[in-house]
Amino acid sequence: MADETIKNGNDKLNSQEYINRKTELLKAQNQALSLLEKIESKKILRPGITELDATKEIFELAKNEYGIVQHWHKQIVRSGPNTLCTFDDISDSRTIAEGDLVFVDLGPVFEGWEADIGQTYLIGNNTEKAKLVADLPLIFNQVSGKLKDQPEITGAELYQYAHECSEKRGWLFGGHIAGHIVGEFSHFLWAGRSRELYISPLNKTSLSGLDPKGRARHWIIEIHLTDQSRSFGGFYERLALS
Repeated sequence: MADETIKNGNDKLNSQEYINRKTELLKAQNQALSLLEKIESKKILRPGITELDATKEIFELAKNEYGIVQHWHKQIVRSGPNTLCTFDDISDSRTIAEGDLVFVDLGPVFEGWEADIGQTYLIGNNTEKAKLVADLPLIFNQVSGKLKDQPEITGAELYQYAHECSEKRGWLFGGHIAGHIVGEFSHFLWAGRSRELYISPLNKTSLSGLDPKGRARHWIIEIHLTDQSRSFGGFYERLALS
């Protein structure tokens, strides 16, 4: 691969290694999206079930129907006021109720490749909450598109842009980060310095920079929104557009 070593962000799409890794990550994401469709069809996220029991049902579904026994991060189901929590926050399991926003954050590993999917659902009807659910993928597309158009952007700059996009649509950005790298399980073993793993105010480096193995990084974009009073929130994440 010496002749195909990635020199900079503009060259990365010419690297067969980059294309191969992207293909594997997209395959993993598509399988995770299929799992998400199963979660929806089986109505696991329903009124009357606790977040903990919903997580257990998802784990069993992933194992029994997809053979998934490895997850690169903890599975998360959050509902109601718990949707304000970020990934590292610890909250008591609550029972999902009618009128709640509920989000699921999945990190399954498929044949050694990490997937990371976040999706938000409205249980019942509420105009403001329905708008948040609809705005999540729109803001994802804006932020992901920014990275596609400006690959040299820093993590701090893209994080600030996520805030700006959220505020323009009437929301607060609720996350400490706006994304992170993803790759072969586990990326924590090869990814490099911790602050460069995240799209955050601490990452002053270009997101098109190389990982310690001399490869372009692949990024997950995650959007966490809350209402202005911080009474409810929602979450959405996928691989960045390419």
